[in-house]
Amino acid sequence: MTFTSAIGSFFGKILSGLVKLLALTRIHPNVFTCLGLVINAAGAWLLSMGLFTQAGIVIVFAAVFDLVDGPIARHSGRVTRFGGFLDSVIDRYSDLILLMGMLVYYASINRFGYIILTATAMTGSVLVSYARARSENEIPKCKVGFLERPERIVLLTIGSLTHRMAPVLWVIAVLSNWTVIQRILFTWKETERLGQQPAPKPDALAAGAASAGADAPRKLQQGYRSA
Repeated sequence: MTFTSAIGSFFGKILSGLVKLLALTRIHPNVFTCLGLVINAAGAWLLSMGLFTQAGIVIVFAAVFDLVDGPIARHSGRVTRFGGFLDSVIDRYSDLILLMGMLVYYASINRFGYIILTATAMTGSVLVSYARARSENEIPKCKVGFLERPERIVLLTIGSLTHRMAPVLWVIAVLSNWTVIQRILFTWKETERLGQQPAPKPDALAAGAASAGADAPRKLQQGYRSA
């Protein structure tokens, strides 16, 4: 076993134990999802005040709830389509509210250039998710690119704890928008490969949904929260 795999196994066991413990509370997984947003809002306020170390600790705490809501849903048999949808929407709010805190901070110290940089990072962060969601209406899968949400959270945490937010924002701004470009190019190539077939019409979608009804229990067991 390698050093990194040993670390992954160690933290995996901790996470598994935490999931089992929280599942015993019988609190609905959606509550943990929303609680993560509330904690991130506190982190955003700390960022806006320039309290970066405290904000980094709060962001780590909020990330725990991001990690456990899906496993808790699966462990307690509460996986739902709506839960997966809510989790995705709340994640977008959490992303934006943290960067909004940085916008307020840079505005308070009159750093116009960094306001533009943060806004660029916000735009890329949102479009990474949107590009995938829209692409997968046309092609089966679009998960190319490096900088997705877990990487952004890690970068923001590192930037906060080390008081190096400016370099982190540069990385997020550049790599998130580069990920969007990668997904645009990938979707273009895939649609060309598929022969530019138009997206299914509503009638065809309805027929497909009816024929796929038998697969619904299996998909729910797999868990929509992982999407």
